[in-house]
Amino acid sequence: GREAAGAMEAAGKGAFVLGNLAEVVERVLGFLPTKALLRAACVCRLWRECARRILRARQRVAWVSALEPGPADSHALVRALAHELEKVHVLPQTVLYVADAETFSGHEECHEQKKARKRNSKETAIALEKLLPKRCQVLGLVTPGIVVTPMGSSSNQPQEIEEGEAGFALLFPKIDGVKIHTFHFSKDVKNRVFDESKFAEAGLKNNPDLRVVLLFGYNSWKSGATRFLHQIVNPLNEKSIILAGGQVESFTSLTSENNNAQPGDACGVVGLAFSGPQIQSATVLLDQDVADERTAEAAMQRLKAANIPERNTIGFMFACVGRGYRHYKTKRNMEADAFRKFFPNVPLFGFFGHGEIGCDRIVTGNFVLRECNDIKDDLLHGYTTVMTLIHLGSTK
Repeated sequence: GREAAGAMEAAGKGAFVLGNLAEVVERVLGFLPTKALLRAACVCRLWRECARRILRARQRVAWVSALEPGPADSHALVRALAHELEKVHVLPQTVLYVADAETFSGHEECHEQKKARKRNSKETAIALEKLLPKRCQVLGLVTPGIVVTPMGSSSNQPQEIEEGEAGFALLFPKIDGVKIHTFHFSKDVKNRVFDESKFAEAGLKNNPDLRVVLLFGYNSWKSGATRFLHQIVNPLNEKSIILAGGQVESFTSLTSENNNAQPGDACGVVGLAFSGPQIQSATVLLDQDVADERTAEAAMQRLKAANIPERNTIGFMFACVGRGYRHYKTKRNMEADAFRKFFPNVPLFGFFGHGEIGCDRIVTGNFVLRECNDIKDDLLHGYTTVMTLIHLGSTK
């Protein structure tokens, strides 16, 4: 009986420690992924406080990758997200996801099973959004091809997937000193002139902390789409702002308070704006002449020379569908490999699209840019690749 009493007492002490010593609780709870941590936060006030502190400290961007097609009932990215969100250690506040247009929207024909219901991009998008936290801003794009770094480590080899099922979701937590928000401008059929007051509403004007704008044009084949894109891009073409992106097939998700659904045939621009004094960024343009390993690596060398810190940095690659292995004479993954060679620990994400937005530009804390000779950089291109680094500040 004495042993049992001793065991009880020991258990009681253990329970006392876990119930009362914040440092111990915080240490133990710190091993939990976010979803389990949120459940633990319901136990008692102490655990809730500890969970809050832990979550606030988790400021590294996480991501979920889908590179393998699976069963036909849902897109690989939906399944990967459902599975991986149980394990991630951040609470996503903003999510950018990109998936291949072909399988996301279910264009592929199954001749064997004619009766198989085609996947619908709206349903796929809703399934994805359902998995994410309610108050999270989501921007979802579908594009002809995907550039993605497999999960597990920032130094995994990024893959250029030009056909087949693939996608990724970038999960941005709340990061001190960084504000990320989505925006959407759609072309008004009645109005030829774009109302620039919308820029201010979207935080793209009178915002001295604006550092990076990722822009994505959709329905770019529509008449007037290119002109509209110019109306958006030209006023933003400032030396102190990095602009990068491209023309996508369509956008499937845009959740935040003020974005209402658009008519399916409109064209427009969606995007993400990154503001904050600690953000550093640089971007280079690989034009049509970059057609072998040597010239691709020379472009990466230019990007490397910007001296952007690698920690807490993400790489983006926006390439033309006309590039990839066809452009490099059957050598696959050429540009992603060149990127990895110079940036061994920066994860790379992006897509193959129908036109690219970007130029050569560096914005760092003490930014000294190229001589400013009032000639604005040309930002809209075809048959090019835009490579961009975004450093979100030095988090613990």
